[in-house]
Amino acid sequence: MMKHSFAAGWFMCVLVSGLGAAGQTAAPEHVVVYREAGRFGGWPANHGIWSWGDEIVFGFSAAYFQLKSPEVHPYDSTKPEEPRLARSLDGGKTWSIEAPPSLLPQEQGGPVAVPLREPMNFLQPGFVLTVRFNDANKGPSRFWFSTDRGHTWQGAFEFPVFEQPAVAARTDYVINGEHDAFVFVTAAKKNGREGRPLCVRTTDGGLSWKFVSWIGEEPEGFAIMPSTVRLSPQRMVTAVRVRGDAQHDWIDLYETGDNGAQWKLLGRPVPFTGGKGGNPPSLIRLKDGRLCLTYGFRSPPFSIRARLSADEGRTWSDDIVLRSDGAAWDIGYVRTAQRTDGKIVTAYYFPEKAATERIIAATIWDPGAVGSRGR
Repeated sequence: MMKHSFAAGWFMCVLVSGLGAAGQTAAPEHVVVYREAGRFGGWPANHGIWSWGDEIVFGFSAAYFQLKSPEVHPYDSTKPEEPRLARSLDGGKTWSIEAPPSLLPQEQGGPVAVPLREPMNFLQPGFVLTVRFNDANKGPSRFWFSTDRGHTWQGAFEFPVFEQPAVAARTDYVINGEHDAFVFVTAAKKNGREGRPLCVRTTDGGLSWKFVSWIGEEPEGFAIMPSTVRLSPQRMVTAVRVRGDAQHDWIDLYETGDNGAQWKLLGRPVPFTGGKGGNPPSLIRLKDGRLCLTYGFRSPPFSIRARLSADEGRTWSDDIVLRSDGAAWDIGYVRTAQRTDGKIVTAYYFPEKAATERIIAATIWDPGAVGSRGR
C-alpha cells in the first residue's frame, strides 16, 4: 500500500499475472491503480492522460457504488462523481491517487466557471489541459489547466457551445504552438441528443475559440469521444466512438489533409466494440511511427484490446487481447501512453466481479512483440 492524498478510503497498487496476447513473448502486466470500498472507479476516457517520460498522470471519476440491474452502471447517480488523478513515477508499476481541490467543479464546491482573462502558454513546461462536461446533452462544458504536471490547477473556465444545443467536452487536444491549439469535442445533435464530433481552435491561448469543422456527417445514432493524433504539419487522424443502434457499435477513423479544415472517413479499424453503446478509443502515435489504438470490448469475453497500424491508419493488425477476464460488460474507457522504454501503459476501469465495486487498472505491454505490420 502506498501513501495517498485524500483522507478517506484506501487504494492498492499491486502487480498481478496477466493473459498474454497471441504472438507476444511476454504476458502483459496488470496493475490495480485504485480500489476503494464503496466506490465506483470509472471512465478515464472522460478525463485525460499526460506523460513525461516515465511519469504518467491520468484522471478518472470516483463515484459511489450502488448495485443495480446488470444492464446499467452500478453507481449512485444522486451522489457526485468526484475527480481523481492517478500518478506514476515509474512507468506505471506503482501509482498514487490525488484529489486536487482545484479540480472540483462548481457542483462539488469548486468555483463558478469564469471567462479566461490571461492566455495559456501551451508550450510551458509541465502544461496540461483538461476539458470536461457536466451533462452530455445539456452542458455546460468547462476547462482547467495546470503548469506543474497536474499538481495544482487553474479554473474552472468557460468553454463555448459554438451555437450548438450543447457541447460535451472531454480531453482531446493537439498543440500547434505557444498560444495555438486544436480541441476536439462532441456537440449534441440537432434533436438535442448525443452526438457529433467537431474540431475547434484557439490562437490566443484560450481567450477565444472558433469552430473549425465537423468530423463526419450527423449520425443516426451517435459519433462521440474523438481521440486525435497529428501525423504531419497538415495531416491529422482521429478515432471516434460510433453507435448505429442497440446492436451495432464500432470505431471509425477520420483524416484531414488540410490541418483540420475538412475531414473524410479513412476506415473502420474496429468493426465492433461489444454492444452496450460501445467503447471509446484511445489513439496514440508510438515512437517508431506506428499508430496504437486501444479500447474496451463489452461482449463476452469482456476485455481490453489493442490494434496497431504501420501505415498511418490505412490498415490495422488483428485484435491484440491485453486481458479478457472482465466479470461484466461495464469495462474500458481506456487512456494510453508510451514509456521511455517503448512499452505501453493502458489505463481503464474494470469489473473484477459483476456485483462489486469497479476498480481502476492499468496494463503494461510491449507493442514490439505483436502486430508490427498493418494488414
